[in-house]
Parts: sequence; C-alpha cells; structure tokens
Amino acid sequence: QVQLVESGGGLVQAGGSLSLSCAASGRSFSNYAMGWFRQAPGKEREFVANINRSGGTTYYADSVKGRFTISRDNAKNSVYLQMNSLKPEDTAVYYCAADLKRSYYPDDYDYWGQGTQVTVSS
Repeated sequence: QVQLVESGGGLVQAGGSLSLSCAASGRSFSNYAMGWFRQAPGKEREFVANINRSGGTTYYADSVKGRFTISRDNAKNSVYLQMNSLKPEDTAVYYCAADLKRSYYPDDYDYWGQGTQVTVSS
C-alpha cells in the first residue's frame, strides 16, 4: 500500500510559478507510475501529467504542455510538479496518484493524496 502527501500549493499571481511535491510512504515507490490530477469547483477531476516508474517517460495534458514539468526522485520516494506561467484557469485542488500502470484516467489509479490547493489570481 502507498500513502501520498502533497505539499507546495498556495496563492500566486498569473504568470507566476509554484512547485508541488508529493511524498510517498513505503519501499515500493519505484514500482508505481505517478500522476498529477486537478479538480476545480464544480468540475470533474482532470488529468494533468504522468510519469513512468523510472522517470524516463512523461505525458502532459494539452492545457499544461510547455508550462508544467513532472519529475520524480525514487531515492526520495517523491514526485514533483513544477508549474510555470500559471493562469487563473489553473486554479484547482491538485492531487498526486499512484498506480502500477501509467494512465490518463483517474479511475485507474489506486492511491491518492489528500490534495493541495492552487489559486492563481488575475
């Protein structure tokens, strides 16, 4: 079993940057692909980015491509999301998730963090 804890959210002006972290418990972190998702009020949870077990393959939603970067450090049992050029429409609760297979769909992920709020002001 994997427990996930996100950190790094906050309030930032449009055009600014934030870096999110997700710390995982357990010794099997490197067995899991990791994903970042977000959910804005009144909207469904949506895919942001994912990364494979080794960190060598990543994929991004079109809405964040070129602005966000996902990375992981298996020695530190952590995955990160660097967010640059933030826009008001990026405002949401951001979640990290773990699954044995890399996927774009929230329902495929078995383990979730509690989420961290990101608010981008215009």
